[in-house]
Amino acid sequence: MSLPRPSKADFLDAAHDHGYTLDDTQMEAYLGLADTTLSSYETIDRLYQSEIAKQPPVRHFTKPEGDANPYGAWYLKTAIEGAEEGPLAGKTVVIKDNVSVAGVPMANGSLSLDGYVPSEDATVVKRLLAAGATIVGKSVCEDLCFSGASFTAASGPVTNPWDSSRNAGGSSSGSAVLIAVEEVDLALGGDQGGSIRMPSAWSGVVGHKPTYGLVPYTGAFPIERTIDHVGPMGRHVRDVAVMLDVISGADGLDSRQKDQPAPTQCLAGLDDGVAGLKIGLLQEGFAIDGVSEAEVDAAVRAAVAQLEALGATVGTVSAPWHGAVAMDMWNVIATDGAAYQMLQGNGYGMNVSGYYDPEIMSYFGAKRREHADALSHTVRAVALTGHYSLKKLHGAYYGKARMLVPELTRQYDAALEQFDVLIMPTMPFVATLLTAPDAPIEAYVRTALNMLTNTAPFDITGHPATTIPAGFAAGLPVGMMIVAPRMKDALALRVARAYETVRGEFPKPPHA
Repeated sequence: MSLPRPSKADFLDAAHDHGYTLDDTQMEAYLGLADTTLSSYETIDRLYQSEIAKQPPVRHFTKPEGDANPYGAWYLKTAIEGAEEGPLAGKTVVIKDNVSVAGVPMANGSLSLDGYVPSEDATVVKRLLAAGATIVGKSVCEDLCFSGASFTAASGPVTNPWDSSRNAGGSSSGSAVLIAVEEVDLALGGDQGGSIRMPSAWSGVVGHKPTYGLVPYTGAFPIERTIDHVGPMGRHVRDVAVMLDVISGADGLDSRQKDQPAPTQCLAGLDDGVAGLKIGLLQEGFAIDGVSEAEVDAAVRAAVAQLEALGATVGTVSAPWHGAVAMDMWNVIATDGAAYQMLQGNGYGMNVSGYYDPEIMSYFGAKRREHADALSHTVRAVALTGHYSLKKLHGAYYGKARMLVPELTRQYDAALEQFDVLIMPTMPFVATLLTAPDAPIEAYVRTALNMLTNTAPFDITGHPATTIPAGFAAGLPVGMMIVAPRMKDALALRVARAYETVRGEFPKPPHA
C-alpha cells in the first residue's frame, strides 16, 4: 500500500509537541528523510500481506435480541464445534467479547471496535476447541472492559439475574450471567482489576483469575500488559479446574509469559480437602471503612467456619498495604498504563517482542476517534487523566507505582508464608443498582469502579484468586475469594472445591 507522506503542517504539529523549532531548510530536510523512511514502511506492508496476513474463515453467527437475550448478556451466538474427544467434550463455552474468535465479529463492548472480524482464534480459543468444547457465542463485556459494574457496554446494560434492577458485575458481565442462568456450561473471562471475580461474585458463579502469565493472553484485546489476565468461569469448581488445565501453559507468543509456565494439573488434587491447611483471614479485606457491608463479611466468615469444621486451621493475618494503598497503586498503573497502551498504543502498544494484531490496531485506532464521544465515562476519564499524566508528569508516576509493587507483593507473600491461602470477601458489598447512562459523571464513574478494593491488588501482584458463592446477603449472592501463592492455582481451587462440597449445590436465580 502506498502511504501518504507528511505535510509541513504534520511536522509543525509534531515539532510543537516535542518542543522543536524548525526553519524552512530543516523542514525540507526532515520531509525528505521521512519520504525515504516511509518507503521501508511500504516494504514491510507488502511482506506482511504476503507472508502473514490471512482472511478470516467463514463462521456463522446470529445476534439474539429481545426475548432471546433477556439479560442483555449475549453479543453473538455461534455453534463452533471442537474436537470429538477431549476433557471438554460436550461442554458449551461462551467467549468474552474482548477475545478473538476467527470469522466472528467482536466489539469489546464498544462502538470503537464494533464490526471488527478477527482472522485468527486467540490461543485460548484454539485450546478450548482442541479439548472438545463447543463455542456457542460471544458474551457482552463492558466498554473496553473498563468497569466493574455492568451498565457501560455500548449494547446496553447486562442485568443481574437475581434482581434485574441491579448490576451483574463487570467487565465479564455477560459471561457470568450466562453461566448463572445455565445457558452455557463455561465461559472465558478477562481480569485487569477483578473482571472475572467481580461478576462471578455478584451473579453467583465460580471464577478464577490465574497467576499472572499462566494463561496466554494472545489474541485478547489488552488494557495494560502488566495486569492483563484471562481465565475460566463456571457454575462448579471442577469444570473451572478442567478449563484451567486446558487453557494454561506457555504458547511462545505472549510476552507476559516470560517464565514459560507449564500447564496446570488442578484435577489431580482437587478433592484432597482442607484438613491440615492453614487459612488466613486477611484483616484488611474485612470491615473496610465506609465500604464493607457487615452481612457480606458475616457470610464469608460463616463459610470459613465450615472449612474449619473440615479440619482447616483458621487465623487472622495482615498485609498493611492491602486496601487504600494498593488501590492507589492500581489507579496509577491502570490509568497511565491504559492511556499509554490501550488508547495511545491502540491496544498493543510497542517495545516488547511477541504477538501483535496490526489489523485490530489499525481498526481500533480509527474507530476510537470516530466514536470518541460514545466511549464510556470510565474510559474517557482514563484517557484525559492519563494523557495529562503522561504529558505533564512524563510517566514518572507509573514508574513509581511499579517500583512499589514488590513491597505489596512481599506483604502478601509474607502472609502466605504463615498461611496456605488467604480469604476475604470478593466484593465488600452486594450488587448495586444499575446506573443510568445519563447519570452525573461522578456517580457514573464511582458506581462503575467503587468495588475493586479486594480484587484489583492481586492483578498487580499476580497472585491467583478464586471466587465462589458463599451464601447471600439481602437476598443477593456473596462471593468468597481464596488467594494462593503464585503458580499454586490448584491450591485455591482445592479450597474452593472443599467449600463447595460442604455447602452443596448453589441455588439458581429465581427466574432462570
